[in-house]
Amino acid sequence: MNRFGPSILVEAGGQKFIFDAGRGALQRLTQVNVSWHDINGVFLTHLHSDHVVGFPDLWLTGWLFGRPGRDRPLEVWGPRGTQRMMSFLEQAFEYDIRIRLYDDRAAPDGVVILAKDITEGLIYENNGVKITAFEVDHTPVKPAFGYRIDYSGRSVVLSGDTRLSENLIRHAQNVDLLIHEVASLETFQRLGIPPERTASIMAHHTNPEQAGEVFGRTKPKLAVYSHLVMPNATEQDVIPPTRKTYSGPLELGEDLMVIEVGEKVEVRRPAKP
Repeated sequence: MNRFGPSILVEAGGQKFIFDAGRGALQRLTQVNVSWHDINGVFLTHLHSDHVVGFPDLWLTGWLFGRPGRDRPLEVWGPRGTQRMMSFLEQAFEYDIRIRLYDDRAAPDGVVILAKDITEGLIYENNGVKITAFEVDHTPVKPAFGYRIDYSGRSVVLSGDTRLSENLIRHAQNVDLLIHEVASLETFQRLGIPPERTASIMAHHTNPEQAGEVFGRTKPKLAVYSHLVMPNATEQDVIPPTRKTYSGPLELGEDLMVIEVGEKVEVRRPAKP
């Protein structure tokens, strides 16, 4: 309950974007007082269920609730298959959409999804904000993307799910903030997951020593771990092994953490209950 699914809010140039929509994305947005109808677009790294299962909630609840609810189409960018997935979601919720339009008088434009299947390269540019997609290695999931966001001389890179990726290293040189996934072998062992299953999952991800190599070669002002595999990972599981290969600034991400990228990169952790 302390670590919901992968989902990152990026605010720049007066715009708000969601990268992935895992379990609980709408609840976390609500907790940081961001209204869903203010979101300018959703970017998906890949179509594994843990990265998209929160999307119908964001889309439909955000359309129906609020003062007012969403009244304009929602843009969604993602890998090959994104358009198809969104068209099937519209079919799956066809009854609900029809009855809400008739009974709730919900805004017709607000339920429209404008989905785009993307390839590597610059995919969004508006009011000084540039968003670039680059392929990462989440084999056999192909393509899977990371994203780079540039605004006003500042830069953020989000790895998505990947093993050690040379392409990510190329796109993340000297960024202000690098948010990277990590997988810890010890977390699987504590849960009693069979070794062959553990090995299969670990082969899809980046372990702490490898992530340290990525940070050392990209030299971000700050590196942050997000999307911990497994979610029961502790600081002790991932930080000390990373220090074998990387000695620079490093934080363990947590839900509701806020990172402000300015002259300095500053971290605000949520207040403990």
